Amino acid sequence: MFEGVTLTLLAVFLLGVLFDYINGFHDTANAIATSVSTRALKPGHAILLSAAANFFGAFIGTEVAATVGSGIVSTPGGDAGQVIVASALAGAVAWNLATWWLGIPSSSSHALIGGLLGSTIIGVGAGAVHLDALFTKVVIPLVTSPVIGLAGAFLLMLLILNVFRHADPRHMNNRFRRLQLLSAAYMAFSHGSNDAQKTMGILTLALVTAGKWPASPFHVPAWIIVLAASAISLGTAVGGWRIIKTMGQKVVKLDPVHGFAAETTAASVILFASHLGMPVSTTHVVSTAIMGVGASDRFSAVRWGVAGNIVWAWILTIPASGLAGAAAWLVLHAVIPT
Repeated sequence: MFEGVTLTLLAVFLLGVLFDYINGFHDTANAIATSVSTRALKPGHAILLSAAANFFGAFIGTEVAATVGSGIVSTPGGDAGQVIVASALAGAVAWNLATWWLGIPSSSSHALIGGLLGSTIIGVGAGAVHLDALFTKVVIPLVTSPVIGLAGAFLLMLLILNVFRHADPRHMNNRFRRLQLLSAAYMAFSHGSNDAQKTMGILTLALVTAGKWPASPFHVPAWIIVLAASAISLGTAVGGWRIIKTMGQKVVKLDPVHGFAAETTAASVILFASHLGMPVSTTHVVSTAIMGVGASDRFSAVRWGVAGNIVWAWILTIPASGLAGAAAWLVLHAVIPT
C-alpha cells in the first residue's frame, strides 16, 4: 500500500491529522464544559477523562466515515483528487482556528463538509455533489439534531425536577455532581464516535483517490481508525478554554443537575446519529441541550443574545468553510500540477 506514496498524499495526511487534532481541542468544550462549570470535575481531570473516552468512542463504527468518504461527493483520482481533499481540509482547519480564537463554538463537522463541498464544486463542478445524500445525511440532521437536543434536554430536565421535587436542593446537586462523571464520559464517548469518524472518512478518501485503497466497498483501514482516534484524543488533552468559557458560563448558569441532563441528552442524540451514518455537529447538539435545560427553569435564564451569536456561527460555517476550501483549491491547484 505504501509503495509509490507521493508527497501530495503525505501532505493530505498531515492536514487530516492536524484537522483531527484541532477538532479535539476545538470541541473539547462539548464534552467537559458543563462538568467544569458546575465543578463536578476539576479541569485537568475532565480533560483526561474526555481524551480517554474520545479515543474509545472512535472504535464503535465507521458509518459516518463512509458518509464523509464516499456519500457526499465524487472526486477524481490522482493528484486532482488529492488537491480537492487537501483543500477541503485546509478550509476546515482555517475556519476551526478562526472560530476557536474568537471563542465561538462552531461545528468542526460542518466545517469539513463545507470545505469538501467548496473544493469539489470549484475543482470538478457541482455535478459531483450527491444532492440526495447531502440532503438526507447532512441537511436534515443539521436542522433536526439541535431541535431534538433542545427539546430532549428540556423534557428530561422537567422529568428530573418532578421526580426530585421534594429533595433537598443541596443534596440533589451533590448527587448529580457525582453522576456528571458518568454523563461527561458518555458525552465524550459519543463525540469520539461521530467526530473521529469524519477524519477516518476523509483520510480513506485520500487513499482511494491515490489508488492505494479500493473504492468499493468503502471501508476504513484499521490503522486509520487508530490514527484518527489518537489525534482527536491528543487534541482533546490540550483543551479549548475559550470555547469552554462560552459553553459553560455565558449561555446559561448551570447547576450539576443541568449539566447531567444536557450531557446525557446530547450524547444520546449523537450516538444515535452515528449509528445512522449522519455526521452531526456535536457542538450544535450540546449547545441547544444547554439552552434546553436552562429554559426548563425559565426562558429568561438563557442568555439568548449569546445563543444568537452561536446560531449565526452555525449558519455561516458551511458557506464560510466552503469558500475557504475553494480558495485553498485555487492556491494548491496553481502549485500542484494535476
